[in-house]
Amino acid sequence: MIYYASKTLNDAQMNYSTTEKELLAIVFALDKFRSYLLGSKVLIYSDHAALKYLFSKKDAKARLIRWVSLLQEFDLEIRDKKGTENVVADHLSRLVVEHIDDNLPILESFPDEQLLHVSHRPWYADIANYLVTNQMPSHWTKQDRSKFLAKVKYFFWDDPYLFKYCSN
Repeated sequence: MIYYASKTLNDAQMNYSTTEKELLAIVFALDKFRSYLLGSKVLIYSDHAALKYLFSKKDAKARLIRWVSLLQEFDLEIRDKKGTENVVADHLSRLVVEHIDDNLPILESFPDEQLLHVSHRPWYADIANYLVTNQMPSHWTKQDRSKFLAKVKYFFWDDPYLFKYCSN
């Protein structure tokens, strides 16, 4: 799945320094795709090397400190990639737009009907439902129930995560 996001800067944001604008873009993107990125390693390639050092800087502006604290919930790594090597960013920033309709609003939301669409039930759905509600499907036979109870004792639910007891 590939998504692109863009943001129009307001008058105050236009006056930000380059470092602040770069960090604003990262904060915007991570906030936009938060549900997809939490719990996974996030690599950010930037041609602005100063971003790597913002996390350790103590005497920054309050706005930068607030943004850095928001980013700390992610497993985030910023890697420096020179602008000449970053051909994807260069290509996207150099696209020529033939026709721009200024009256067209910018859609900043995903179409919810397609977002996280699951076509079949995952293997853990019955386990999670049982651990949350303590109820098994009524159409199961006695053999299905006993087999399920033997399997479910190795799992526990810590909202919103399902964990399994195992040797490691």
